[in-house]
Amino acid sequence: MNFDVVVVGMGPVGAAAANLAGMWGLKTLVVDRLPDVYDKPRAFGLDHEVMRIFQNIGIAGEIGNVVMPYRTSEYRTTGGALIKCIAPAQAPFPLGWAPNYVFSQPAVEKALRARLRSWPNVTAMTGTEVLSVTPLADGMAVQLRDAAGAQREIQAAHVLACDGGTSPIRTALGLEMEDLAFDEPWLVVDVLLNDENNARLPSTNVQYCETARPSTFIVGPGVHRRWEFMINPDESPSDIAQPDNIRKLLSRWLAPEEYRLWRASSYRFHALVLKSWRQGNLFFLGDAAHMTPPFMAQGMCQGIRDAANLVWKLALVKSGQASADFLDSYQEERIPHVRHTTLVTKELGQIICERDPDKAAERDRRMLEEMAKNPAPTIRQSLIPGLVSGFIARRDGDKTPGALFPQPVVEDALGREGMLDDFGSQGFRLVYRADVDPAPLLAELDKAAPALPVTPVPLLESGSTANASTPGYRDKDGLLERWMERHECRIVLVRPDHYVYGSASTPEQGVELIREMRRALKPM
Repeated sequence: MNFDVVVVGMGPVGAAAANLAGMWGLKTLVVDRLPDVYDKPRAFGLDHEVMRIFQNIGIAGEIGNVVMPYRTSEYRTTGGALIKCIAPAQAPFPLGWAPNYVFSQPAVEKALRARLRSWPNVTAMTGTEVLSVTPLADGMAVQLRDAAGAQREIQAAHVLACDGGTSPIRTALGLEMEDLAFDEPWLVVDVLLNDENNARLPSTNVQYCETARPSTFIVGPGVHRRWEFMINPDESPSDIAQPDNIRKLLSRWLAPEEYRLWRASSYRFHALVLKSWRQGNLFFLGDAAHMTPPFMAQGMCQGIRDAANLVWKLALVKSGQASADFLDSYQEERIPHVRHTTLVTKELGQIICERDPDKAAERDRRMLEEMAKNPAPTIRQSLIPGLVSGFIARRDGDKTPGALFPQPVVEDALGREGMLDDFGSQGFRLVYRADVDPAPLLAELDKAAPALPVTPVPLLESGSTANASTPGYRDKDGLLERWMERHECRIVLVRPDHYVYGSASTPEQGVELIREMRRALKPM
């Protein structure tokens, strides 16, 4: 084999997958048909899970000037009444990052591609088209054509299709997608303000649930602002995107001299999920596997979760620490998660997109009553599920399997302070409280053959001070301590993608949890 992994497509999902493959030591080729990063914004939102992945990859610090915490979203009727509010969670942040962000996609893509150059085992090729992907007895053959027209074939153990919503690879195979019954035409307009502090613009994000033309306003980083307009039945997508029509649409908020148009594109917002995400050694990720309407800013997030879920599993299979069948857990875990998130997004879209005046009036009455009974905003991240199936423990009374493991700020034995992930490897972690005897747990880890990549993470007593003679980590704000108390556990086994495999209260239960995980990875 020429490569362990070939990644087709170098958008955010493909570039993230290639970086993760680099971290795991997989010999990787990532290709893209375009010669450079597309210079216009498309995806506009990411969440704390994606920022944590960017932290692990090593780019979170350098993209700080092109991301901004996502503001509260207000849903307002034709008359301006507030019928729903979705707000971000307040600090302390469970994953160490603000729950949601807006960002500039070209800048983030450039950072991801630049980071690829730091992995000696990753090769990136732009201006290169994938002509075909063909299964072999023990891998895949990939036919490439470069910008000069030269063709060659390479072989890989696995291929990751991150080639977008029109995915030529998926289309060639004729794979079926489940239609979740959402298909609406919208125009997306990105502008750069001449004055960032334009007082006439809303300070929050607004969903204008107006029957004449549903629309959305989003505050972006710096001078970047985005509007999304539903296209009316008597309008064509090409005509509505003409400069004169865009100026008319924006005139409600801005005069032409107050902004510069960055991009205007018409889309059909779909809710689709691929029925089969794995074809032998070929896997589909991102828009090639699912398409989500933008009403919860989860489209790109879903794809990067795909990459974070799959790459470490490929590495374990390559090293012999997991069986090839273990890769089936990718689809088993991701489809329910994506489907749930897409359906929630669809429900929000249906609120916004209602065009029937009578139905809209009934919607407004019902939602105003709901707000009167419970005026507290919906917390955005409460709408995102954990894992419900796949490679997670199944133990009676355990509330943690499939949950995202927190990332507190900690102090280590040398007095260094930082986020927990910055002190560990990208493998599994066995986290245990100070009142747990670790000897049986560590002895059980030593029995694994081949040795699993599990890092022990001892926690220190609250209020204690870490030092060289007392290895461990002190939870500075008590975030993890409170999480473990709430979930009634003292030992937690965490997967490389930060989802919890399972937890235990005693060393004996912890030993059995490790054994169960080993059996699940590589059944006898």
